[in-house]
Amino acid sequence: MTTTAIITGGAHGIGAATARLLASTTSHHIIVADIDEPGASALAAELTAAGSSAEAAVLDVADTASWQALREHCDATGQRVGVIVNNAYTITRGPSHELDDDVWNRQIEVLLGGVHRSIRAFHDHLQQGGAIVNVASVHAIAGWAGHSAYAAAKGGMLALSRQLAVEYGPSVRVNAVIPGAIETRAWEGLIDDEGRKALNATIVAQRFGTAEEVASAIVFLAGDGASYITGTSLVIDGGLTSRA
Repeated sequence: MTTTAIITGGAHGIGAATARLLASTTSHHIIVADIDEPGASALAAELTAAGSSAEAAVLDVADTASWQALREHCDATGQRVGVIVNNAYTITRGPSHELDDDVWNRQIEVLLGGVHRSIRAFHDHLQQGGAIVNVASVHAIAGWAGHSAYAAAKGGMLALSRQLAVEYGPSVRVNAVIPGAIETRAWEGLIDDEGRKALNATIVAQRFGTAEEVASAIVFLAGDGASYITGTSLVIDGGLTSRA
């Protein structure tokens, strides 16, 4: 049976970088799972053309039926899911009192609920010896105005990662990464050159990180080299949150 790695939000940014690195350094079949079907298909085709085993899957991580459809596909095609990278992303910024229920709930359901649905859909696959890596954020451990739902979801992701590690260990390892300012399309139009310069000045490394730098940590935590690491989180922020 093929061992499969599912990367949610896999079409772009950290997810795409992780899919590329997993494909090039492991024998996993890669499922690029995303609500962006053209983007996921394009990346899967790229990986396949490079000699890896990959496919795209349309997945709304906030929808239980979407997860069930992916599970049924894996069962029908003889795939055992051994790695899940929960990277799907959404954000709506604004003061907490201006976030209506739909905006709040969507962020919680995508960012935190997606992790819950992943273990619910594939817990038996993973218990044959698997790993989950959840992509959190520095917003989980530090506060910036305008990110209440996002921070709550990402903070919950850290707590849930620890809980799942306890509930499903030792056969399933569950860890999280905590990226800081990472150069992805999420920053497009968000800050100008002066704003970027000011932000860089607050980062010990004096620059944004790259998606590939986060992907290298994710692939490490998902692999055998991290076999004694579970229930923990790794900050990847260039020192942003190390300043008092």
